[in-house]
Amino acid sequence: MKTRLIQNYNFGRGARWLGVALLVVVLSAVAGCGGGGPAAQAGPTTAAGAGGPTPTDDAAVPYLGEAVATVAPAATVVVATAAPTEPPTPAATATADGGVVVVPAVEPAIDPAATPVPFDVAGQPPYEASECSDRYPCNDDVDGWEARVQVPEGFAASYFARVDGQPNVLTFGPDGLLYVGTMAGEIFTIDENGAPALYVDGFIAPAGLAFQPGTERLYVSSRVVDVNEGGEAKVAVVEDGVVTDLITGLPCCYTAMHSANGIAFGPDGYGYVAVGGRADHGEILSGPRAGEQDELDPREASILRFSPDGATVEPYARGFRNSYDIAWDGDGALFAADNMPDFGPPEEFNRVEPGGEHGYPWFDCDVCFQPPADVAIVPPLHTFVAHSAPTGVAAYLDDEFPGFYNSLFVTLWSAFPEAQRVVWFGPGGEATATFATGFAAPIDLTVGPDGALYVADWATGIIFRIAYGG
Repeated sequence: MKTRLIQNYNFGRGARWLGVALLVVVLSAVAGCGGGGPAAQAGPTTAAGAGGPTPTDDAAVPYLGEAVATVAPAATVVVATAAPTEPPTPAATATADGGVVVVPAVEPAIDPAATPVPFDVAGQPPYEASECSDRYPCNDDVDGWEARVQVPEGFAASYFARVDGQPNVLTFGPDGLLYVGTMAGEIFTIDENGAPALYVDGFIAPAGLAFQPGTERLYVSSRVVDVNEGGEAKVAVVEDGVVTDLITGLPCCYTAMHSANGIAFGPDGYGYVAVGGRADHGEILSGPRAGEQDELDPREASILRFSPDGATVEPYARGFRNSYDIAWDGDGALFAADNMPDFGPPEEFNRVEPGGEHGYPWFDCDVCFQPPADVAIVPPLHTFVAHSAPTGVAAYLDDEFPGFYNSLFVTLWSAFPEAQRVVWFGPGGEATATFATGFAAPIDLTVGPDGALYVADWATGIIFRIAYGG
């Protein structure tokens, strides 16, 4: 197995190197031998403060870097939550001219008296050496990984599938197939037997996938110009295997995670896409005015609302430094995780307020900027340990997990024991606890038509299926 040094993408700040060193140790040790395929590739090696990625010969994909060492959070215990509230929000179908018609969704059969069984925080399992790694099972070691991932009693985690190229985002299609986008720019479908097949390629680090309800149109967010300063992102539509650019010229990129990210269709039938900020805390990155406050692009650090035909694109809420994913719950509320600045404040989980300002570029540090007097910052609903890198967000709108209807799940991606997990939130996002641990770098998750939770591990390429067995 070939091991390569992993460095941060383009932080340019010495405070980040402690985290980089630990990230090197963890992700470079990820399994890679055996029939499961080659080791999950690390990202390109880049000199600190460089203007953009400088890939090594064996690195063809960018590196997501948002992690430094932190103190582990205190353990918590989940308390049973209130009974489910409303059925899912209406779905939508497309009109010929690209508009939408909202139609009632099928009401699920939910037990109104059900509450989730209280469960203790699942501890991170100890690292164990294998023939491929000093910490993890080999990528193709099904039994090893299924034994490593820890879930609450009554649930089971199984090794569902594996794809090369670092799975980055996933969603289910109307055909029942799982669609997986990779950092290498490919989108695969995976059937019920876990067999992957290439669907379409040619993207640059796709970070958002969503089907317009009632259609077979797959919306994809990705980069167009892959540089850290002055980059560009887009939203495209894939239909019948044909890719059509829908929204171009979106601000990008700062680091690999700051781009056009998660996509979700709302109860109004419109699409919503999270777009990261172009800097750490709103500063000018280079030139004679480097470090001064930059003028914001009206579409950066925001969640944009767009019509399915792309004719309308407008900010829905602002102030998200880098919201990697978004999800609508069954009550019509939008939730977003957010990665905070390099100096290390806690990461955020937000209930998105339409028209609200959620913080960026105004933070509390020696070189940060203060908000104008007439700006009220919407506080986060919850915070995570600093640099834990919250990524995927999914609302659970099924009844296969007893009492979990309208819950939310979030992946914490960074390569540290206090991350590398799936976090659960009760309805409304109030109660919270760890739901699953033992991953290498969980990046995204989605709910399948079978009611199971599917989790993509960026470092190993494995897709895990978490199901309830009683």
